[in-house]
Amino acid sequence: MIDPEGDVGGEEGEGVESRDFQAELEAERIAEALVFASSQPVSEAFIADRIAKHFNVRAIMLRLKEQYAPRGVNLVQVDDAWAFRTAADLSFVIRRDENEAKKLSRAALEVLAIIAYHQPVTRAEIEDIRGVQTSRGTLDVLMEAGWVRFRGRRRTPGRPVTLGTTRDFLDHFGLEELRDLPGIEELKGAGLLSGRIPANFNIPSPLMSDELTEDEDPITQMDLEELGLLAPGGASEE
Repeated sequence: MIDPEGDVGGEEGEGVESRDFQAELEAERIAEALVFASSQPVSEAFIADRIAKHFNVRAIMLRLKEQYAPRGVNLVQVDDAWAFRTAADLSFVIRRDENEAKKLSRAALEVLAIIAYHQPVTRAEIEDIRGVQTSRGTLDVLMEAGWVRFRGRRRTPGRPVTLGTTRDFLDHFGLEELRDLPGIEELKGAGLLSGRIPANFNIPSPLMSDELTEDEDPITQMDLEELGLLAPGGASEE
């Protein structure tokens, strides 16, 4: 009902608000269910395809994140995706799998750190930073863990492959995005940097986008075959 002033009547207006609230609640429930049912972080695009188009997925996920903040399970952001994870302060009560993967070697940790901070980076550039050769086995370990991936081909002689980190890397180390990587002061506080570091020492800001840079070409099927990631003809190797 509309009154002479043109305002929606109380009862009808309340009914519209109630329907809007129920629709928004249903969108939250769908988003919550999608993330809960997945073993991997769920992208906002995936959620958006399954709820009404007019809802703001990021706003919905931020509300859910706030609701779960004080609970034993938290909703965490991983890049542009979301996942449920045990609250950080309760990790000590979770029994670890007896078959937990071996700890990374010092070489693998160094290579992973260089890739994380310097990406996109080539193997030759990694070796130049470390001052020693990097074995294929070290990169294989990081690839098998799902933390490192081939990004593209550098537009330089020999067209070396460029490397970068993955969403699984962010998820495993509890980072929402690459800008959350620790800076110099945080690394010093954790005892990971010597107090006698050079005055001009700095930590680069990692690339914040997965898009190829101007000096990178995309990986092709021929490149994947050459790298041993695809069998000739395009079939994936087991």
